[in-house]
Amino acid sequence: MHFVSVSVTRGFIRHFPGNLSEVKLIVNGVEYEFDLDPRTTLLDLLREHLGLTGAKKGCDHGQCGACTVLLDGRRVNSCLILAVAQQGAEVTTVEGLGTAERPHPVQRGFLDHDGFQCGYCTPGQICSAVGMLDEVKQGRPSAVTTPGDDLLSDAEIRERMSGNLCRCGAYPNMVPAIRQAAGE
Repeated sequence: MHFVSVSVTRGFIRHFPGNLSEVKLIVNGVEYEFDLDPRTTLLDLLREHLGLTGAKKGCDHGQCGACTVLLDGRRVNSCLILAVAQQGAEVTTVEGLGTAERPHPVQRGFLDHDGFQCGYCTPGQICSAVGMLDEVKQGRPSAVTTPGDDLLSDAEIRERMSGNLCRCGAYPNMVPAIRQAAGE
């Protein structure tokens, strides 16, 4: 594991260094230490301070899911999370899931089944699918699960992915992509 120290001084904070908060995070396996404006969202930290632009700022209200990343293994809307509140957390972005030579199974599924069109929402969709499959593996029910339900039925997958919007309409191909990643 690498360790990187990053001092972030933008805007008025430059003039009031006492307003910065120290936070340590592990992002895609690399440990970072930041001095941040306490209002910095996790999304802004990833995009503006680390150059990880996979997570997108779609609505900036937690409604579209384009900013979805994994925080300690759970999917979150990074536009709603304050970075300073995540001291010591492990963050995984789409950039940390796989490589071009060895994509993550969900990335491979999206490629094999054309689970995207314009690609804007794809990083959030992929991170959400990775988190969703982990929830299924742990036996966590969704909001619509009833006893005896198949946790990987088409309806369950659609419900579990409903927090991620695709305005191009690539939804029909995402379900088989996720099924492939699950090993079905």
